Amino acid sequence: MRPRRSVLYMPGSNARALAKAKTIAADALILDLEDAVAPEAKEAARQQVADAVRGGGYGRRELVIRINGLETPWGEADLAAAAVAAPDAILLPKTASGADIERASQRLDRANAPPSTALWAMIETPQAVLNVADIAATCRRVGARLNCLVLGTNDLVKETRADLSADRRPALYWLSATVTAARAYGLDVLDGVYNDFRDGAGFRRECLDGRALGFDGKTLIHPDQVAEANAVFAPTAAEVGMARKIIAAFAEPANAGKGVVVVEGRMVELLHAKIAERAVAIAEAIDAMVDR
Repeated sequence: MRPRRSVLYMPGSNARALAKAKTIAADALILDLEDAVAPEAKEAARQQVADAVRGGGYGRRELVIRINGLETPWGEADLAAAAVAAPDAILLPKTASGADIERASQRLDRANAPPSTALWAMIETPQAVLNVADIAATCRRVGARLNCLVLGTNDLVKETRADLSADRRPALYWLSATVTAARAYGLDVLDGVYNDFRDGAGFRRECLDGRALGFDGKTLIHPDQVAEANAVFAPTAAEVGMARKIIAAFAEPANAGKGVVVVEGRMVELLHAKIAERAVAIAEAIDAMVDR
């Protein structure tokens, strides 16, 4: 289990940014070949990102390459280079249906990408929102590599003409539909970016909103956002303490076979034990990242 509290986009064309990323306390890095790279810099960025991934030095940080869409002039070459570089995952933009995930998975197989290289899918168009259950369901199909959904809220705003300047109520359908589809098929799911990286209070509110909706973490555009995302999306000490008590209660011989036990005056069911086990596993995974 890997924490994905903070997932930072880094421009693939910026060598200094790729080097600096080795010192940033983000759980994951998206080395971007798409939106952050001008057309004339695409090929150089592709080589630079592939070299950075192969070169290593990023510790326990999860490395993800966001390629250009497969229908663009750069997408196929991006996918081939990423397959050889073998990052932890490849982020597929403009995903429209489950068929897109299957095609990308097949191309990775043909390019001899290692089985450890997963696919992440951007949910950033109205069609993707309408088809998000179909997209998520591909993780159950033989050979599919999907393990995470990523909200692209900026693109959704552009496509739908929604106004999120006051709050995210107009986006609630996109957000909840994506979280629901991810949970239905056992995937992780990441909230979209917050554009005003100087607005710390607004960013915290949106992180809290994302956690309340069920997101595992948040995609970020600036290193200054990492610490807050890490704090908000981590289980608190109190949550971990209670989780350990719940696990211990079900492990007591006197409670063997029980579906419900009492912990500190609360009725606790087996489903709460599963939630507790995940909270403890995430907390332990976060602790293990400290030595990176």
